[in-house]
Amino acid sequence: MKEAGREGSGLGEALFEDLDFPSDDRALFSDSSTPIATLQGEVTWRRPQEICQSPALFPDNITLAHAKQGLLGDCWFLCACSFLLKNRYLLNKVLPPDQPLWGDSRYRGSFQFCFWKLGHWTEVTIDDRLPCINSTPCFSRCHSPAAFWVALLEKAYAKLHGSYERLWAGQVSEALVDLSGGLAERWSLGESEEEQRPEQDSDQVRRRRLDLNLLCSVKEECAVSCSTQSSPGGASELGQYHALTVMEWLDVKTLSGSKQLLLRIRNPWGRCCWGGAWIGSGAGWSSVDPALASDLQARVAEGEFWLDETEFLSQFDDVTVGYPISDEGHLKSIYTGSPLTHYHQLAGRWMEGHSAGGSRNCSSYGSNPKFWLKVCERGEVLVSLLQHRKWRKTENCTQTPLEDSKNTKHQHYQAIALHMWKVEKRRFNLSRMLNKPPCVSTHCHAYEREVVLHQQLEPGFYLLIPSTYQPGAEARFLIRGFSSSPTSLSALKSPAPSLPSTTDGEWETCYFQGSWVEGRTAGGSRNFLSHWQNPCFPFTVCDESAVTSGVNVRITLHQSRPDTDLHPIGFHVYKLSEGESQQTLPRDEDPAASCVPHCFTQDVLLACCLSPGAYTIVPSTYRPDCSASFTLSLARRIHRKVVKSQERLGRAIEEISHISVMQS
Repeated sequence: MKEAGREGSGLGEALFEDLDFPSDDRALFSDSSTPIATLQGEVTWRRPQEICQSPALFPDNITLAHAKQGLLGDCWFLCACSFLLKNRYLLNKVLPPDQPLWGDSRYRGSFQFCFWKLGHWTEVTIDDRLPCINSTPCFSRCHSPAAFWVALLEKAYAKLHGSYERLWAGQVSEALVDLSGGLAERWSLGESEEEQRPEQDSDQVRRRRLDLNLLCSVKEECAVSCSTQSSPGGASELGQYHALTVMEWLDVKTLSGSKQLLLRIRNPWGRCCWGGAWIGSGAGWSSVDPALASDLQARVAEGEFWLDETEFLSQFDDVTVGYPISDEGHLKSIYTGSPLTHYHQLAGRWMEGHSAGGSRNCSSYGSNPKFWLKVCERGEVLVSLLQHRKWRKTENCTQTPLEDSKNTKHQHYQAIALHMWKVEKRRFNLSRMLNKPPCVSTHCHAYEREVVLHQQLEPGFYLLIPSTYQPGAEARFLIRGFSSSPTSLSALKSPAPSLPSTTDGEWETCYFQGSWVEGRTAGGSRNFLSHWQNPCFPFTVCDESAVTSGVNVRITLHQSRPDTDLHPIGFHVYKLSEGESQQTLPRDEDPAASCVPHCFTQDVLLACCLSPGAYTIVPSTYRPDCSASFTLSLARRIHRKVVKSQERLGRAIEEISHISVMQS
């Protein structure tokens, strides 16, 4: 991500002013649908040195570095920020060290941050002007009023999302992944929702319940957050949809000799919101040794409180666990504590009419994208399916006044799931295999940005199929594989594009071979002036197609490279004016159609409707000088009058297709 800006003018040192994220209402609001809309006209923007005399990124007392929530409903993000304070590797990754601070001669009023976004670390540069009311930051800040790392990080994250308002309501798991590049899972604290329905459902676990003992091996390294999804009884001040941080948990021995699990919780609001047996001089402390009680009570900082396991389970609905990241940058398993040193990722998409097959309830399930996972040695494997978020306009939607992440999920995400089958040979009958239960899968289709499956796997080949619940639902996604032993991940080469059957026409398909050659025909994407050096493939859409509605052209680009060494590829379709050749194509005109962004995948496909005329296809890699051979297939709808046959078969011929009776 590139950020533009300009140097401030005037006397003294010039300070950076970010034109891409200006200090006005454009940075605050997207559609004014949240409670912060009442702040319009009241916010002023001040740099830290205008807020206090001696600003710093971090305070000397690290306890005062934790986030304190302001008027913005982003408790989910602030809980994830606490993870950075316990992991120096990630903190330096997100906030690169040695940046010039206030008072430094190199200081120019700008800061750089990095966030993990859809498979890559993305740099975001901001100026340090912060939204204030009455000279005080109105959104998140540190408990120390002179420390500004939280306020600046929040501003950079808001810029990544498009506005501060877009940080209102979210999932802790998403922020943890954005700040670590790792994984996070959400677990239930309520009654187990297992539904054993073997005659209908091969997914044994519908909803997993957290067992804190599971995390003992990584309890000092992982991130843990708890949240309310409904208004709890004793902690009624929390209301609905609020997230808090679990700072620590430990077993203590009571005077009677039994064990009691205690948890220390931090509320981003910066105040205690619970009045149970372990608050202040509560009755619970009389059951443990006085010295231990004194030590534990001394650990409580502002906004923190202790509660026991029974209280914890009664007051909170969900727990989010962020996987530890080692000093070498490797994900560590929350199940075993083992480093998962092998990593792969591939991009894909569900496209209506081609690869959006829906759930296992649908006969089209087998058309979903498919991936090979090769396991070379027995080991622990985690595979995640992460979908791209879609921002949708909400002017006509009633916004819940609280941090209602539950109600906003369906606006941005498809319900997704991931299933895996063990395959004895790479050549197999897909229909037969899909009628068998998967060896492992996510518990059900969920409206989550990311779902994760975990298993100890034996050597061999495994078929992965990501799916949406509804057939025809479109989205881009990322498949990620983490493992303790060597593995490989590749996209399964699909047969020729499945074209729709029609009763009033037919399809004609042409194939073109081409190559990108370094220094000659590998021009890269439209970001580069050399884009026009890429190969061009002319074609014509005939007049007859004008009488149709819907898709009349399908284009597929396939790169001929090993699955482990793919280039990000895409293509544009340009319309040629009458008498114009592809050599004289106006370079300032927008494409008539595009298959972008460029994806690390074997095949990219575009189905569209083009008006009659002459066109040319320009396939490209994202960066110039990336050599590869490729195949381009072009399918066009041809309209001829259909002659209806009067022949009748002596008996019906029935085509059997896979229809799973198992519910996802």
